[in-house]
Amino acid sequence: MVSQEQRRRQLAREKFLRQQQRRTSARRKARMRNSVIASVLGVVVIGSVALYTTGVLKNDDDDKASAKTAATPSASAPSKAPDPCAKPAKGSVQKLSWKKEPAMTIDTSAKYTMNLATTCGDIGIALKTSAAPHTVNSFDFLAGKGFFDHTKCHRLTTNGIYVLQCGDPTGTGSGGPGYTIPDENLKDKSLKGNVYPAGTVAMANTGQKHTGGSQFFLVYQDSQLPPSYTPFGTIDAAGMKVLKKIAAAGESTGQGDGAPNATVVINKATVTKS
Repeated sequence: MVSQEQRRRQLAREKFLRQQQRRTSARRKARMRNSVIASVLGVVVIGSVALYTTGVLKNDDDDKASAKTAATPSASAPSKAPDPCAKPAKGSVQKLSWKKEPAMTIDTSAKYTMNLATTCGDIGIALKTSAAPHTVNSFDFLAGKGFFDHTKCHRLTTNGIYVLQCGDPTGTGSGGPGYTIPDENLKDKSLKGNVYPAGTVAMANTGQKHTGGSQFFLVYQDSQLPPSYTPFGTIDAAGMKVLKKIAAAGESTGQGDGAPNATVVINKATVTKS
């Protein structure tokens, strides 16, 4: 005869076993369901890759736009400020080169000015003829030959030093006229405390003495530099406004040294005796 207590215990065991069976069954079903879901996802991914690599998603503009949006929903490019400069004048850079510095033809006692008619506006420069005669004579020669016409200003620095660099017909930073000119005017009274003040125009070089060619830089904000770059001109007020506009558009790398975002092209450079 089974006692009441034994019967109660037996019922409790049976209830526990039934609960265990239900839990085991539920876990088995969940594993099967997850396995099916994973398999389906795998097929979808593989199928998508196959479609993309075979070009099916590239059939037309709508498909390409949809695919790009789906693939990179959060990769929208940051908005870029409008280009503050006009389109370049028609024409192309002339491929000119000379073996030696041109003969001195300027009047070193006279005043000379240079005007850079750029896509961003005119930049007028008063040249330091008597202090940098070789440099001014070279620019008079090159401008007269159309050497600077249609050339890009290829470099803008916005961190540490603040300059726009121009004068390279190749637009790469490695071009020149084929000859070099001597350094001049390195003790100019404007260079105080190794600072090239805003408004200065100076020669670029390779870092070695007497390696200036045709590349030059325009300083739009006081810049700490060693006195190794021939200062040969001063920018007028209107030209400084143009430079500030170019600088405000920034440079391409975001690191403070790269091609200007503005389309800066010298349509025409002229040197005039006054």
